Amino acid sequence: MFDVAFLVDRVFPQLNAGLWMSVKLIVPSAVFGLLFGVVIGVVRVFGKPWMQRAANAYTAVFRGVPLLVQLFILYFGLPNIGIYLEPYAASVLGFILCSAAYNSEYVRGALLSIRQGQLSAAQALGFSTMQTLVSIVVPQAVRRALPGCGNEVVYLIKYSSLAYVITCIELTGEAKVLASRTFRFTEVFLVVGAYYLFLVTVASWLLHKLEERFHIPGFGRPRQ
Repeated sequence: MFDVAFLVDRVFPQLNAGLWMSVKLIVPSAVFGLLFGVVIGVVRVFGKPWMQRAANAYTAVFRGVPLLVQLFILYFGLPNIGIYLEPYAASVLGFILCSAAYNSEYVRGALLSIRQGQLSAAQALGFSTMQTLVSIVVPQAVRRALPGCGNEVVYLIKYSSLAYVITCIELTGEAKVLASRTFRFTEVFLVVGAYYLFLVTVASWLLHKLEERFHIPGFGRPRQ
């Protein structure tokens, strides 16, 4: 049986503080990870050869190295070369860099799906390369990449729990501290699981609405 008094007096207040920190990690990481991912994806497809090689190398590194290792490098490694980041800043930077690498792959695939005829038609109408990208190509690609990028947001919600290992005490960190003090691991982490399920459910609902809002007619129906 759950101890209601324990939940109300100890669990919810402490975990709510951790939940707020998790939200502060997730929101900027998701937004800037998407924006940076779009830029990297565009460069990988339309950039000059040396830019494409650099963008591909970036993507390979940040998709290939475990996120936990990246966080350790940012928080524990950078001080060795004179760069110091607070736990929150190191966590957000790590999440943005990693998320952008995955988002760039979704965007790259979406860009490659744009018919070449549209590019030729834009050139025939006198559009510059930049105007074609900004007005025609990127808006379509972002819409097509939304399901994949939305899935990355869901992953981001879950791997935001890694922030506590570099002393950014978010939801999982608060739960670990509370459970270690009270030895009531089952109750604490069942509530934590419910909190993460809530975050993922809300994010999935919002992303579904966003897909419906920006759905391109003729390219399948959004999920119901």
